[in-house]
Amino acid sequence: MGQVTPEKILQTGLAFWASKTLLSAVELGVFTELASGPVAYEPLRQRLGLHPRSALDFLDTLVALGFLVRADGQYANTPETDLFLDRRKPSYVGGILEMANHRLYPFWAHLTEALRTGQPQNEAKGDGPSMFQTLYSDRERLRGFLAAMTSISHGANVAIARTFPWKDYRTFVDVGAAQGDLATQIALANPHLTGRGFDLPEVGPIFGEYIAAAGLGQRVTFVPGSFFEQDLPKADVVTMGHILHDWDLPTKRMLIKKAFDAVPAGGALVVYEAIIDDDRSKNAFALMMSLNMLIETPGGFDYTGADCAGWMREAGFSTTRVEPLVGPDSMVVGIK
Repeated sequence: MGQVTPEKILQTGLAFWASKTLLSAVELGVFTELASGPVAYEPLRQRLGLHPRSALDFLDTLVALGFLVRADGQYANTPETDLFLDRRKPSYVGGILEMANHRLYPFWAHLTEALRTGQPQNEAKGDGPSMFQTLYSDRERLRGFLAAMTSISHGANVAIARTFPWKDYRTFVDVGAAQGDLATQIALANPHLTGRGFDLPEVGPIFGEYIAAAGLGQRVTFVPGSFFEQDLPKADVVTMGHILHDWDLPTKRMLIKKAFDAVPAGGALVVYEAIIDDDRSKNAFALMMSLNMLIETPGGFDYTGADCAGWMREAGFSTTRVEPLVGPDSMVVGIK
């Protein structure tokens, strides 16, 4: 047995230092500013509006963390930060980090209270409006939230569009469609398909803009509605991405049953998000996402592939399977 040290304990316990350094860099637009090429310290400090006391330490911390490189006195993006953290690139994933900075970071300071009380620690704390009521009442905040959902989901959306056997189907509906990135990726990769996005009416204009920008307005349309109040639109395949974990178990079962009723014999339900491994010991991201649902929702939680497959079979789906996508995400497929 090797020497026992506190290194991992200290690194994890103080991990918020590194996290907030990166989140502030995204907020300040560091990586967007450097996307056009290397910049020396003083011009970069001035462009970012940084106080001279802290600027050098801040930029060099980003170097030490591996998010910037420095050569000949000039700072530059790494290949990863240039591709994924330049706001002007379609590959930008900073939307979820922007939301983490503005919403999740302060709310997670109250995780201990959430663990003791089982109650949300966001806007809903103290009988305030729910997260969704708050977001959907402000168009700009809603736009930012939906963009964040696209950034955290895009890789999985592309994988689903390419790996699911879409050749066997003609139509699909994405429930909780957000900006419409999953519908967009499916339609782009499968020209024979037509699809719909189903979400609350406030999402419609934002969804329409995203679909139009992809040139898919003739094949992908929006259906306004609430899955609490209406049946789901009929389609060969129903998809739900990062939806089920928002809700308690009765609601999860209700949504899966509505999906079962919406597809024909041979049709499919595709559920995807950060699925917890069945042993509940490896996918730390998915387990922490479940803690995030504690922070953000009254009853939401993440779950294992076996859990979801069981709920699908209860609803009537005859066969199920779990397939990995990218990173911590997997999809659970049920066939009617």
